[in-house]
Amino acid sequence: MGFFDLFRRKSGKNGGEESAKNQQEERLRPYSGMRVEVTTMNGQELFIAKLVHLQGDMAQLHQYTAAEIPPELEEAAKVRIRGYSDKEEKAVYLEGVITLMPERIWAVENLTLLKRENDRAFFRVDTDIDALARPVSNVVAEGGPCKLLNISVGGACISSKSQYREKERLLLNVKLMEERDVSLLLCEVLRITKKEDAVFEYGCRFLEMGEADAQKVAQVIFDLQREKALTKTAAGEEEAAES
Repeated sequence: MGFFDLFRRKSGKNGGEESAKNQQEERLRPYSGMRVEVTTMNGQELFIAKLVHLQGDMAQLHQYTAAEIPPELEEAAKVRIRGYSDKEEKAVYLEGVITLMPERIWAVENLTLLKRENDRAFFRVDTDIDALARPVSNVVAEGGPCKLLNISVGGACISSKSQYREKERLLLNVKLMEERDVSLLLCEVLRITKKEDAVFEYGCRFLEMGEADAQKVAQVIFDLQREKALTKTAAGEEEAAES
């Protein structure tokens, strides 16, 4: 084998690796900029972030929520990443290896697209909170009473005796936690379920949510989850003590 044959073979190998890298980037490109949830490989929720600066199979995660970092994440660790593609209207599942950088930014390597599915995009927290819902088309209405049944970064489910239509836009006025200010959340009705006693349940997605609002909602969801976990733990300890 001549020197130039060897050079061409080596060049072809590198070209193949570069081509594979480019193909991977093309597969991942539609998901750059989306909000995602990051969990351990066992499904433990870690934080909510934004996937940005995609290059090949590398990217960054800009963390939204203030959360304690488990000791196992102090070094590079493999995680699962789940987000939602507005273009495909599907949940997107990825894996990658993350490393903590300054200012709650995570470097991601070996980012791989696993699958796309018709699935809820984000973890939801069950709630039972009084709220008001006003159709955006009715500027003079004060808003009808409703119950916020659950909430995620991507949307919420409410119950109400008021009748709304699919694709109708609502402005939710709700105080998510006692110590927080009232939130005004613009959403669109996606699903309608008729319940008993002339009550309707509306599955809604949030619209026009900026970075500050997304971070605010994400942090509230984490706080609600933490509060529920503490309550559950305290109840379990009390039950164990009584027995």
